[in-house]
Amino acid sequence: MKIGVFGTGAVGQTLAEKLDSLGHEVMMGTRDAQQSMVREGKDGMGRPPLKDWMAAHPKVKLGTFAEAAAHAQLLVNATSGFGAMEALKLAGEKNLEGKTMLDISNPLDFSKGFPPSLTVCNTDSLGEQLQRAFPHLKVVKGLNTLTAGLMVAPRLLSEEHHIFICGDDDDAKSEVCALLHSFGWTEAEIIDLGDITNARGTEQVLPIWVRLYGNLRTPMFNFRIVLASNAG
Repeated sequence: MKIGVFGTGAVGQTLAEKLDSLGHEVMMGTRDAQQSMVREGKDGMGRPPLKDWMAAHPKVKLGTFAEAAAHAQLLVNATSGFGAMEALKLAGEKNLEGKTMLDISNPLDFSKGFPPSLTVCNTDSLGEQLQRAFPHLKVVKGLNTLTAGLMVAPRLLSEEHHIFICGDDDDAKSEVCALLHSFGWTEAEIIDLGDITNARGTEQVLPIWVRLYGNLRTPMFNFRIVLASNAG
């Protein structure tokens, strides 16, 4: 399948690498591909320059957001929450129309330091904002409640653990679930919360997630939902 991944940071690279390993034709999208390739030095997370990563993954292509969207049958939004809306605008409504997009972005605001707050919550969500802005794009929120390494390799944790999806289109959610199964997620580990308004809940998981990260000193953890034995 042809897949476009918006974002070239740690999450985008992790997803692109996994998708490439599964045999998909992957194009990563960025605002300015040429500028991204000439950057030197490590990024804020200590990762090497993008050009080094691209050299190690020669099958993965790099283009603008519009080029990645035009290339794709399925889209993955791995941009920061701050840049998500702009990325989709640059991708262009025509290139997005009718396509499914797995939205991993979170509306985190680091302007006042750590831990971050949310730029939108309670009565709205970033997922809903993206869906309203692009009504012909089928947005499925998912994989936004855990670290990138576990997104694509859930069996790194020895016990069953859970992720959440939500979106307005059932066929789009089925398409995303098929992709998640290819990453190793079992049917029982994927909880469908319902329509896109449920992104308000999954995005609000992030404040506790970042505090757990600081307390545990590792991002390699996830949530597990346990039902009482007599639950109906």
